[in-house]
This record gives sequence, C-alpha cells and structure tokens, in this order.
Amino acid sequence: MPPTDADVRPSAAPAARLAWLDALRGLAAVAVLLEHLLPWFMPQLRPYWFNLGMYGVLVFFLVSGYIIPVSLEGRGDVRAFWISRLFRLYPVYLLVAAAVLIMAFWVPVREQVPRGLSSVSAHLTMLLDVVHLGGLADTMWTLSYEMVFYLLVTALFVRGLHRRSGTFAVAAGAVAVAAGLALTAPPLAGPWPAYVSGALFLVGMICLISGRFRTVAAYVLGGMAVVLLLLGSFVPWLGAAILAVMFTGTAIRRWEQGAGGLRPVAAATVLVALAPVWSDQAGWWWVQPGVWFTTMALAGATFAGAMALRHRRLPRSLVGLGLISYSLYLLHHPLLRLVHVAVGDVRAMQPVVQVSLSAGFVAVVIGLSWLTYRYVELPMQRLGRRLAQRPSTGDSALSASSAGVSAVSPSSFSLPTG
Repeated sequence: MPPTDADVRPSAAPAARLAWLDALRGLAAVAVLLEHLLPWFMPQLRPYWFNLGMYGVLVFFLVSGYIIPVSLEGRGDVRAFWISRLFRLYPVYLLVAAAVLIMAFWVPVREQVPRGLSSVSAHLTMLLDVVHLGGLADTMWTLSYEMVFYLLVTALFVRGLHRRSGTFAVAAGAVAVAAGLALTAPPLAGPWPAYVSGALFLVGMICLISGRFRTVAAYVLGGMAVVLLLLGSFVPWLGAAILAVMFTGTAIRRWEQGAGGLRPVAAATVLVALAPVWSDQAGWWWVQPGVWFTTMALAGATFAGAMALRHRRLPRSLVGLGLISYSLYLLHHPLLRLVHVAVGDVRAMQPVVQVSLSAGFVAVVIGLSWLTYRYVELPMQRLGRRLAQRPSTGDSALSASSAGVSAVSPSSFSLPTG
C-alpha cells in the first residue's frame, strides 16, 4: 500500500525509530499478496479461520491512522501535505493503471470496471469504492478509504479539531454499527456520484494547493468524503468501520504522546467488531463473527507487538519489504491475472510445480516492485518534496502556529495510506 514519506531518512535515529512501521507495512503487504496468490496457486494452504487479506488491510489502516495526522501536524501546511500525498500516491498508481490497460490485449479488464467516463473520474480521484465502482487493479479499493481519511483529516486540521482522534474513532465505530443495521445498499447509485466527486475533487485540489479558498475547499472535500463513505460505498458499514480503525491508530499515537487515553481505543475496537454482526450484508465468510473477531485480534496484536519492539532492531528484509510495499501491493494482482492466462490453472498441477511457480512469482513481484520503487517512487517523492518546500500562499496558509500545533520539522515518515 501507500509509500513512506521519506525516501532518504534525515538521520539514523529516526530511521531506527520508525523502522517498525515499515516492518508492519511489509508484513501487511505479504499477507495481502498471499491472500490473492493462494486461491490461484495453492488453495489447500489458504487459511479460513481468519482472512489474510483483511488482516493485512487492517494493519495498513492502523499504520496510516497512526502517522498521517501527525505528518500533517508536523508540516503545519496543507499545501505541502497534499503535494507530498499526490507525488507519493499517483506515480505508481497511474503506472499500474496504464499497465492493466495495455495488458487488456491479452487479459480482459475486470468486469467490475465500468467502460465509461464515470470510471475515468473515479480512478483519477481514487474514490473508487466510495462511488461504488471497481478499480483496474483489485487492490485499488483500499485507496478510496485512504483518500477519504486524508480529506477528512485535512478538514479537521483546518477547523482545529484534529486532536479529537478518540472521539472520532468511537463515533465512526458507532456509525458502522448503525449502518450495518440500517443500510442494505448504497443510497447513492448510478454514475453521477463519480462525476460530481470528480469535479469537486479537481477544483478542491487546485484550491488546497494554490491557496485560494483553501479553507472552504477543505470543508467541502471533507464533507464530500463523509457523504460518499456513508452513502456511496459498496458496503457502508465497512467504510465507517475502516474510518474507525484509522482514527484508532491516531488515538494510539495520541496516547503514546501523552495526549489521550486508551478508553476510546477499546470502545472503537468493540464497535468495529460488532459492526457486521447484525448487518444485512454479513453474508461473506470473512465477516462471520468468529473469523472477523480473529482477524481483528491478529491485526491489533501485530500492531501492538511491533509497537512494543519499536526501539529494537528489526529484520532488514521485513523493513525492506515495507519500503516497496506500495508497489508490491498494486502490482501483484494484475500480474497474477497475467500469469493465470499464460500458464493456465496452477491448482491442477503437481505440488512441486505449485510451490516452484509460487516462489518464482513472489520473487518476480518483489523484483519488479523494487524497480518501480527505485525508479518511479523515489524520483517522484524527491520532486514532490522540492515542490512542497516552496512557501505556501493564499488564504489560510495554515502555518503550524495558526493551526494550533507546535512548529516542528516535517515528519520523516508518513503514509499516504496505506
């Protein structure tokens, strides 16, 4: 999922201090990769007592929640924050989208992707899942919730409400439970949510970056994000639950900083656990109470364990996987579909062939992910950093002092997601 904010760490100390977040992202990326690989290559090894993919996604969202609001506060500048986000999110994302379209000569584009301008709009904003449209790559759906979180956090920052993370985590959890009880389908249907959100997003980004009407733009985009999350998502309760998870990550960071307690974390966790229990959309195997509770517990325990080890040296291989995790996350599923077309049904082959193909596929994906990280992500991150360092202008430049945060240097690590 989303890349780190610093391709070059400013010092060894911050790198060591934040390596645990990279390690978490590496572990999460591998979990999502296995969730998609095993059913096609070695279905006999796929676990069903918890969901590997959702486990990885929940870890990603906790990490994003933990670091993103602090990254914005550390910068104290909405313009710099969004330039950084755009230059981290879009280069590899657009590269993968283009690759999928080129591959369409051999591998048909997923049937969940509409053939029309609404799909173009939804892909350009990354708001795919919250305008109920499928992405060119299966994994793109999570980026919708990352984007919603960034837009909402920006609005809260502008309003000066960004430190109430625990309250928002509990509120989002309560909304998730209510949405599970009340909504059986997204009320906003048809292509028009994609068109409207696309127009608002484009104009809003211009305002956030240029400085003109920045405060109004932040409010409008934040409000739009909440409306789409609750009324346009494929599964409204899941969208609210994801938001609760991300704000829970932020609340944990507040607790670590001595700015809050753990009661909201516990309350939000219970609410997210209960969200699908009575939902009309709880037919999937992975949201059955036993599986859902176990998946949540494993994700929480993984985050807590890594946090407890944050001052210790972690395996370099795992930290390295975290650095390339965004590329790994976006690349692997289109490549899986390509391999399936090229070699046929691996499930019918001998176990030794299944293992060999699986190992070879993982090695190729990691190699390609390193290349895209090295030659696409890093150069664009550096360019984004240079552009973000230019002074912010316009109404509501929102310096650290005016937003009620201390004037500190920008965070050396942040996640777009995530």
